[in-house]
Amino acid sequence: MLVGDIDVHPITDGTFRASPGYFGDHARLEGHEDLFTREGMAWLPIGCFLVRTGDRTILVDAGMGPAMRDDGERRLLVGGQLLPGLRAVGVTPPGITDVVCTHLHADHCGWLFDADAAPVFPRATIWFGARDWDHFVANPEVWMFDHIREGFRLAADDGHRLRPVDGDTAVAPGVSLTMTPGHTPGHLSVIVSSQGRRALLLGDAIICPVQLEEPDWQSIGDVDPELARRVRERLFRELEDGATLGAGAHFPELQFGRVLAGQGRRWFT
Repeated sequence: MLVGDIDVHPITDGTFRASPGYFGDHARLEGHEDLFTREGMAWLPIGCFLVRTGDRTILVDAGMGPAMRDDGERRLLVGGQLLPGLRAVGVTPPGITDVVCTHLHADHCGWLFDADAAPVFPRATIWFGARDWDHFVANPEVWMFDHIREGFRLAADDGHRLRPVDGDTAVAPGVSLTMTPGHTPGHLSVIVSSQGRRALLLGDAIICPVQLEEPDWQSIGDVDPELARRVRERLFRELEDGATLGAGAHFPELQFGRVLAGQGRRWFT
């Protein structure tokens, strides 16, 4: 879609299958059969967004990579489709000028480095929340693909490719970052604004619009569930201002929507 004169193109890297238990032991299928459509499972995308503005081609989130993670019934992640998706819209890895990782879970940074820890996007600056470095890269106790951790460490030695951020930051004209922690310590979201229009790329700050109706549904990946809940409510309030659209990395069909205010706030696409 166009946000003013900025092009935002959703691209999926693969599939995220989740049961109600992904959202917590208290989450139930009943009443949400439209989400848990097949054998009681939700089939969601592993989403990325290509943002093109001026001479910048910005990839928001870098998918799972050619890999999978099976956490049993609660969650299955299968990636591998980002690069074909980019080629379909005429973009090759050297054409990416910036990669913004909303956070450093495996399904958001999996294409940053190949199996030898070499950069997949050789000309790109990588933006991410500074506190995620401490939580993921610097902490061997937290699971991360070995080649991604090593790639980050090698890139840090380079001194030019990495841009850790800890506050509101501009990436390019009309594209800025805002901190939305809770899901991870350094989680950030992307604000795209142009010509009076505004869109939020939410990463996993909101996993799914169902959380508007079910505010106590968490993600099993939330490191601080209470902070994540407060941030989620703040973002939902922004999305009911009548001017702002939003989409998260796992929103069904990567559709943008907003919150309709009034009695019984609801999600509208």
